[in-house]
Amino acid sequence: MLDKNGIAKRIAQELKDGWYVNLGIGIPTLIANHIPEGVSVEFQSENGILGMGPFPFDGEEDADMINAGKQTITALPGAVIFDSATSFAMIRGQHVQLTVLGAMEVADNGDIANWKIPGRMVKGMGGAMDLVASAENIIVAMMHTNKRGESKLLKQCSLPLTGVGCVKKIVTNMAVLDVTPDGFKLLERAPGVSVEDIQNATEGRLVVEGDIPEMKI
Repeated sequence: MLDKNGIAKRIAQELKDGWYVNLGIGIPTLIANHIPEGVSVEFQSENGILGMGPFPFDGEEDADMINAGKQTITALPGAVIFDSATSFAMIRGQHVQLTVLGAMEVADNGDIANWKIPGRMVKGMGGAMDLVASAENIIVAMMHTNKRGESKLLKQCSLPLTGVGCVKKIVTNMAVLDVTPDGFKLLERAPGVSVEDIQNATEGRLVVEGDIPEMKI
């Protein structure tokens, strides 16, 4: 199975030259470290930066330069910093070609739950509600199962929803899947993972057609 960096590296293969990309907190932030050669993208963070770079090396952190998850980041040459109103105008105006989010649960119709953590006090879903309402292309980066080994790819989300029918693709530590009207369509499997492993770890409807290739990481 893939680790978190492996998931980020696989999602980085989905990036197209010239795209503007929003990275959510968690696994998505690692994508900035795995840009394919020859691809130039502009990473946008909802707290107000366009041109976000990879994480800084130890000792080179700037406490004033952070992403939406409050992690220290770098800024690439030509990066711009602006207020939240401008940032959300970009998001709501659909000027971002790809949004990558983490999730606690995804349903096989594309519903996503990624803000309410059971037993914890949270202020609200934050910018995620704007991203899921506005983005036309949402990829979810997540582990296939939770710590108890229970599937996170479900027939129906049990946690409060962030968005309805908005997820297009999911990359987990086990598989790459498209969200289709028939459920999760299996596109690729992680190295060393069998189709049967993925079937056993997926509660929602799973569509398997033909031979499923192994991911190329």
